[in-house]
Amino acid sequence: MYRFLLTPRWWGINVFVVLAIPFCLFMGSWQLGRFEDRVDDHRSATERTAAEDRAEARPLAELLPVTKETSGERVSATGRYAEQFLVPDRTLDGKRGHYVLGMLRIEGGPALPVVRGWRPGAADPAGVPAPPAGEVTVTGALQGSESPGSDGARTAGGLPPGQVGMISAATLVNLVPYEVQGAWVTLDPADDGMTAVPAAAPQNTGLDLKAFQNLGYTGEWFVFSGFVLFMWFRLLRREVEAARDVELGLAPAAGPDPEAPVEGSGTRPVDQEAGKAPV
Repeated sequence: MYRFLLTPRWWGINVFVVLAIPFCLFMGSWQLGRFEDRVDDHRSATERTAAEDRAEARPLAELLPVTKETSGERVSATGRYAEQFLVPDRTLDGKRGHYVLGMLRIEGGPALPVVRGWRPGAADPAGVPAPPAGEVTVTGALQGSESPGSDGARTAGGLPPGQVGMISAATLVNLVPYEVQGAWVTLDPADDGMTAVPAAAPQNTGLDLKAFQNLGYTGEWFVFSGFVLFMWFRLLRREVEAARDVELGLAPAAGPDPEAPVEGSGTRPVDQEAGKAPV
């Protein structure tokens, strides 16, 4: 009854199943591992932030370039403020507002973008406090450059002069006549009564939408493996039932029609009613 398993068709089906199920399980395990990595990164970042709130600030040069481990650490830098920009459409504690971004010129190195604080309302330069004059030392949380996909970040197209859509060296270098650092700092405490901007989690870390996408993909791959196994059993059951029907005479055996003429044999079908070959 199970001789059909040795046919070329079923050899192909069996090979596909043997390869597909481990592949689906591997991909599901890989996606689950990525989700667990994000959970671990989120936990580590939370613990590190709590520890950094009590830690002393370190010199900027010791923490560059920004990585997942150095992002959010307290840093200090000394220089003089130059140009100042506003970063619109930034939300803090559920309220819409804007960042006040100052360019700190550091002797012997690129300028450091510094978020001096957050202000509520539209990004209007009127009433924005001017940066301190002379040499200053700033202290705050170190951040990596934003990408267009970051929360609140957008391209600079259509913005009025004095505003930038996102904080990145690629954007700012087109607005100032000097080199810009590929990182930025958010002051804590903020300047001139503004609200301090908390450090954001590094990209591709934390329990964000991408993390739960990984968890969803995990379930999909495991469902795929179960679907492959289900379809194999369904095909097997149908073949077994068909073979049983043939044995019981409930269905004709698969094969050529015995009344059909054989090609090249020179024979013709016999006229059953006349008992002779048709003319």
